Amino acid sequence: MGEANLRRRAPPQEGLREIEVLIYSAQDLKNVKHITKMRTYAEIYVERNVQVARTRVDEHGGPNPTWNEVVKVKFHKGLPERDVMAALNVDIYAHSHVGLEKPVGSARVLLCDVLKGGDAAEPLDNPIQCLTVQVWRESGRPQGWLNLWVPPTGRFLIRRESLSFSVREREKVEEQAAEGLV
Repeated sequence: MGEANLRRRAPPQEGLREIEVLIYSAQDLKNVKHITKMRTYAEIYVERNVQVARTRVDEHGGPNPTWNEVVKVKFHKGLPERDVMAALNVDIYAHSHVGLEKPVGSARVLLCDVLKGGDAAEPLDNPIQCLTVQVWRESGRPQGWLNLWVPPTGRFLIRRESLSFSVREREKVEEQAAEGLV
């Protein structure tokens, strides 16, 4: 058997699939910034060499960030069927102006656990899964939780505004409550 036969074969050339994921928030993350306030963002991918999506930087949450952002992630179409361990990966980093991004932790969700098909024509029979998954530090210790939503079809079939998790909506309600309007 030659050396060429021992090498791992590249996946067959095929089209890409795109799914939508709502990266909502995280709680109780390890604060890796000891002098300044931790400002976090998340990188989301299935196959890092295909595409990595990124959230905005949360400026205020520190170890409890809220991104509330839908990202689109691409991967090879047949991957979930070929590899039962294929996963949606979320890596969380502490942003730095100097360029020294510090890893905070990572979370994984198996694609076979979230992409269960569903009928795009029947939004009510296609419930969106809200998941809370453990965040793991580089050391292998658990530290914090990540909240995300993944539609079983890979696409949100209802308008995002109807999910009622908008940060702007929450701020507006808080302002109205402070003014005694609610």
